[in-house]
Amino acid sequence: MSRLYEAHAYDAAHWPASHWRAAGPLPPAGAGALHGGSRADAVIIGAGYAGLNAALELAEAHGMAVTLLEAAAPGWAASGRNAGFVCLGGTVLDSDAIAARTGAQGVRDWAAFAEAAIDRVAENLDRHGIDARQGPQGELCLAHDAGFWARMQRAALPAGARLLPPAALREAGLAAPGFHGGVMLPAGFPVDPMAYAGGLARAALDAGVRLHSRSPVLAVEPAPGGWRVRCATGHVTAPRVLIATNGYGEDDLPPALAGRRLPVLTSILVTRPLGMAERAAQGWTSHAMAYDSRRLLHYFRLLPCGRFLFGMRGGLSAGPAGFERARRRVRAHFEALFPAWAGVETETIWSGLACATASGAPFAAAIPGHPGLFAAFGWHGNGVAAASEAGRRVARAMAGAPHGLPELLRALPPRFPLPALRRLWLALAYARYGLADGPLRTAGMVDSRGRGR
Repeated sequence: MSRLYEAHAYDAAHWPASHWRAAGPLPPAGAGALHGGSRADAVIIGAGYAGLNAALELAEAHGMAVTLLEAAAPGWAASGRNAGFVCLGGTVLDSDAIAARTGAQGVRDWAAFAEAAIDRVAENLDRHGIDARQGPQGELCLAHDAGFWARMQRAALPAGARLLPPAALREAGLAAPGFHGGVMLPAGFPVDPMAYAGGLARAALDAGVRLHSRSPVLAVEPAPGGWRVRCATGHVTAPRVLIATNGYGEDDLPPALAGRRLPVLTSILVTRPLGMAERAAQGWTSHAMAYDSRRLLHYFRLLPCGRFLFGMRGGLSAGPAGFERARRRVRAHFEALFPAWAGVETETIWSGLACATASGAPFAAAIPGHPGLFAAFGWHGNGVAAASEAGRRVARAMAGAPHGLPELLRALPPRFPLPALRRLWLALAYARYGLADGPLRTAGMVDSRGRGR
């Protein structure tokens, strides 16, 4: 078995000191490590958003006995470390690229899926009484240069979307120097991602799902009646298995998925609480979700507690030295984009792994040539909503029920060329994207690579 980054990134004994971990109770761990042998109707590997939603769907809607195996604990990986953006997304492909693969109907199916994914999270919160919603409806995309702002003004906007020139941004409390305008999309809302994961885990336990934390899977092997999922101290046999580990799974577990996933590092800082005068000095007083139009995008929002969350992609090492480089880089970009807060202290900062694919699209379906074996991965950093809905739909496919999975989700991504060199390909991509984005000149502080000027 193999993984792409240093062992530190996957060390289940180390739980990063994130804002979310400090803000509330940790999700329930379930029954502890798996011991002995057992059978189930379905086994799910990975207790993130996709795995938890799939477990709920199979247990509640299809009456199945479900065993959920998690290497660490629910919320330990990306589902407890992200920025909490419940939004449209999951693929880096635009409508034209999707149409070239799946036709016009495929575009409509994907758009309907993305809208339903946001509704899925809202329904989960309401149905299970999960107190995780953190802000207003809508998501803002900010133009980082004049050319992108011009394209925004020419583009056909989705229903309910609004163009916001700089004056309107200031009036809405969404002002930061260097942004040329923006589009406010009506869909989506922010959540506390750890609280959402914890609520799903509690709901799964209430539904009878057997949740085993501290149970990293060592092998998924063909067995009489389906598949044997083997851990260090036990195993489960089932006719159906879902692998929902996204960027945190073993690369070659199972071998059919080897080389098809590209875990990518993302880092988030959260400041100390900002006073009203400090917020007004910057001109950012709204609690709306926002991101910019760079390929190496920044994403940010004001939290209900008055702290400011700021995140960005990038980094090629998950070890301590790599984390320190990421810490300096994300702080430099934060100060450049929000110069009025350059003296505001960072309270917490952490990193984690998102997951990309060579196709630019997620996968949630049966693995071809492996009856009863399914996978769900590749949310491209936008998995809160997409992984939730895909988990539900792939669970229906596992049960043999109508599932409504869009064609885009059912195509297994190809392997990356020379998969052992994926971090090199990533470095080259980052360099190319940085050149396309242009330098970060807002406050004359850093260039596109985060170096001081």
